[in-house]
Parts: sequence; structure tokens; C-alpha cells
Amino acid sequence: MIEIEDIATDPKRARILDSAMKVFLAYGFARTTMDDIARAADMSRPALYLQFKNKTDIYRAIALMLLSRSLEQAKTALAGEEPFAERTMRAIDEALISMTRTVHASPHGAELLDMKSSLADLIGCWRSRFAELVAAAIQSEAGRNGVDLTAKGLAAKLLADMLLDGLEGMKMRISDPDEQRRAAAALIRVIDLALQKS
Repeated sequence: MIEIEDIATDPKRARILDSAMKVFLAYGFARTTMDDIARAADMSRPALYLQFKNKTDIYRAIALMLLSRSLEQAKTALAGEEPFAERTMRAIDEALISMTRTVHASPHGAELLDMKSSLADLIGCWRSRFAELVAAAIQSEAGRNGVDLTAKGLAAKLLADMLLDGLEGMKMRISDPDEQRRAAAALIRVIDLALQKS
């Protein structure tokens, strides 16, 4: 299993990834060359090849960097002191909805998002880790409220998976970020109700 962690701790790699992201957004993946990325990162093409073997390798590294950052944002949001619904909404907004806003705004966003099948392993690991974070927050909130989820025929993991499945479906159906936020808030309200004593 691939570990989702921030691979951009090396300043040189971070500069390459940030530069490559800008180039991909400006020209699309297909039209971007390694030479374009090297120029944007202010380095020679041979030096770029010492860091990455090709632009697909760079694309995957960018995805890993963004997914890692989104998990850190979600973890921070879920650990806050606000009510459960507010913390969870902030986690989803920062880790999911806002993360893709820049890509959607690009004229080449659709091309970049169409390539996500090449990231299935990374996205699968990210989803699993995100679900763990949400399930832990749900379990903690149930404990804080004195709610026995099992007695209700529920489990924290089930509720977390239900939320993420709902969000995936919503993103396929709704492209407007504000509408996505409203739909996500409704899903969170349903889970929040399950975490209240009846």
C-alpha cells in the first residue's frame, strides 16, 4: 500500500512540483513537455530528469503532494473545538472541495481530472485515510454525546463511508463548489442527527 505523506519536503522537488502544476494548468498535460517544466522551475532539463523520470511521474508526485496536504488539512479541521458539523464541513471543504477548485478553474482542468484513473492507487489510499479520520471524529463525537452507535445499528466506519460515498456521487452530479458545499452540509447534518441522543 502506498503511504500518503508529503513528498515535497525537499525544496527543490517542491519547486519543481509547484512549477509543473502551473504549467499543466496553463497548457494541459498533453501539450506540456519536460522542457517546459524545467524552464518553469528555473533548472536544466538534465537536472529535472535527475529528480523525475517523466511528466507522468511528476503528475503523480503533484497528486500525492495535494492529497497529502488535504489529509493534513482534514486532520487539523476535525481536531478543532467547534461543533462536529462545523469541523466536518471545514474538513470536507478544505480537503476536498477547495482542493479541486484551481483545477476546475483551468481551461485544461477536465483533461487533468480525466487522468485520475492513473492515480487510482493514490486516491484509494487517500480515501481510506480520509475515512479513518472522519470515522475517528464520528466515534469521538458519539462518545462525547453518550451515544451508542451499535444500539442504533450504526458504526463510525459505516457513517464515514456513507459520507464519502455521498460526496463522490455529489461531485459527479454537481460542479458548482457552492452547491457542493450545500449538499455536503446536508449529508453532514444527517450524520450529526445520528450522533445525538434520541
